[in-house]
Amino acid sequence: MPSLPSDVEAFPIAVDEQELERLAHRLAVTRWPDPETDPDQGPELERIRALCEHWATAYDWRRCEKEINDIGSFRTVLDGVGVHFLHARSPEPGAMPLLLCHGWPGSVLEFRHLVGPLTDPVAHGGRAEDAFHVVIPSMPGFGFSDKPTSTGWGVSRIADAWIELMDRLGYREWGAQGGDWGSAVVEAISRKAPERLLGMHVNLPLVFPTAQEIEEATPDEQRMLSKAQHYRSVLDGYSREQATRPQSIGYSLADSPVGLAAWIYTLFQDVTDSDGDPEAVVPRDEILDDVMMYWLPNAGPSSARLYWEARHEQTGAPEQNPVPAGFSIFPGEAVQASRRWIEKRYSHVLHYRRLDRGGHFAALEQPVVLTEEIRTTFRSLRRG
Repeated sequence: MPSLPSDVEAFPIAVDEQELERLAHRLAVTRWPDPETDPDQGPELERIRALCEHWATAYDWRRCEKEINDIGSFRTVLDGVGVHFLHARSPEPGAMPLLLCHGWPGSVLEFRHLVGPLTDPVAHGGRAEDAFHVVIPSMPGFGFSDKPTSTGWGVSRIADAWIELMDRLGYREWGAQGGDWGSAVVEAISRKAPERLLGMHVNLPLVFPTAQEIEEATPDEQRMLSKAQHYRSVLDGYSREQATRPQSIGYSLADSPVGLAAWIYTLFQDVTDSDGDPEAVVPRDEILDDVMMYWLPNAGPSSARLYWEARHEQTGAPEQNPVPAGFSIFPGEAVQASRRWIEKRYSHVLHYRRLDRGGHFAALEQPVVLTEEIRTTFRSLRRG
């Protein structure tokens, strides 16, 4: 790693052992709810009890902590808020800078399995010309970033902060990738700084069909619409709660590790491509790593406020996006889009592919596939 800018500091994560002991105690004295009366009511009691038993007796945070620090853990202040980010530079001299943007309930650890193949493709069976320098920031209110103390930290302001971060790290032109809220941030960056953004790739397209498109939908597009409707009518209760009363659920997320784990696990169960068994596609320890990124810094309440912030942001009808873009559509994702819907909104579609497996947490569920999707998207945009 070259010398750090003066306003960026190394920030190794080192959680006090007493914090881990307090967590173990809280888990041990949990008051459990009655069992569900129908499996459609949320994660089953026995499933969450098994998860938390493992958390209390076998899970190793120090392993995860070391992994974060080994990637490269840093901190800087952006727009008055301290931001934690991972930064791994490639050994390849022609590497392209790439910003990776997480969502909720994800974290910088979503991309843990992508960092090696993206930064050092030769060591992972790839080609040197596909190398990237990767920057993975934790959104304000998430993970080990600071929590905003006033309103206004919505998608637009986060996009401004990430543009400043890349500039501070010395990257004048770069690519960006995201899913979930990361897709929204990447989209906002593409509108704010198209001259800086070489290209973008998302695995959750922010494409919402018009009434005419819905009326004219093909059978395949109708299946996409049906999947999105099922999500909105059955699975998005967490979203409505966090968009309207984030502080109400915040007390539970701050005080109960089991409550936080169940709140997050619900998403892993509902929107992974796993037939309701998320641990079949994402290892249990990695799910708990993600939960810990919310528990340890008490980021459950502050991260939930992003939904409230987004609900209050002013957004107009955007014009067609000129930034070169790639789209990967995973079958387990709730929000999907056809190529023809996308091409009406993006003038330069570099790549579009429907995948056979994978869901909302594509970087965790299908890291090899997503890595290749990113490489394919940016291949034609490299200089020289």
